[in-house]
Amino acid sequence: MTERPTLTTSAATPLGGRTEMPIAIGRISVPDSKLAREIAELVRDTESPLLFHHSSRVFYWGALTGVRRGLTVDAELLYAGAMFHDMGLTYRHSSANERFEVDGANAARDFLRGHGISKQDIDTVWTAIALHTTPGVPQHMHPVIALVTAGVEMDVLGIAYSEFSDAERDAVVQAHPRSDRFKEDIIQTFYDGIKHKPETTFGNVKADVLADKDPHFTRGDFCSVIRGSAWRG
Repeated sequence: MTERPTLTTSAATPLGGRTEMPIAIGRISVPDSKLAREIAELVRDTESPLLFHHSSRVFYWGALTGVRRGLTVDAELLYAGAMFHDMGLTYRHSSANERFEVDGANAARDFLRGHGISKQDIDTVWTAIALHTTPGVPQHMHPVIALVTAGVEMDVLGIAYSEFSDAERDAVVQAHPRSDRFKEDIIQTFYDGIKHKPETTFGNVKADVLADKDPHFTRGDFCSVIRGSAWRG
């Protein structure tokens, strides 16, 4: 029988005027580093509690998926990708005309540049965030890219839910609560973060959010774009 991971709670970590009580699941825990603490503080101070806890859960689901798949991953880079992946939904980091995924990727890039992270690692985190709503591609890429998407898919869509043990799910949700209204609240949060730039949802899953929330939303149509292009024939 496979031994279940040991669930423990680490010592409280100061975070501004608060303390965080990170959990460890077997050997998985939030990296105990200055970079990770500063990421947590920035995201906590910028995002809503719903997004902060969602992003924190994404890290754990991604890391646990990595263990299950036998992947070797840099925990700091995975943490950066998970924690910044929805920053583009916030007022502070939302641009007028870029996809929210790109806004979040750019926020992570700027933060990591200021902390001396290599260009190669920054590019990996950038791509992980930019592609986290693009199904079917990330799982074939760098482990950080694959696992950020896997974590998002588990927390939002319940993909691979049964592959996590009850103990794993309970521990993560206890540390980073998921309310009974999370499903509707995250859809509303997505809508609030992208409704001012509906054109950026062309060809991606966030068009479904606008269609659900806005009765006047008209989807862009790929075939119409082809037929209406300047090319003859």
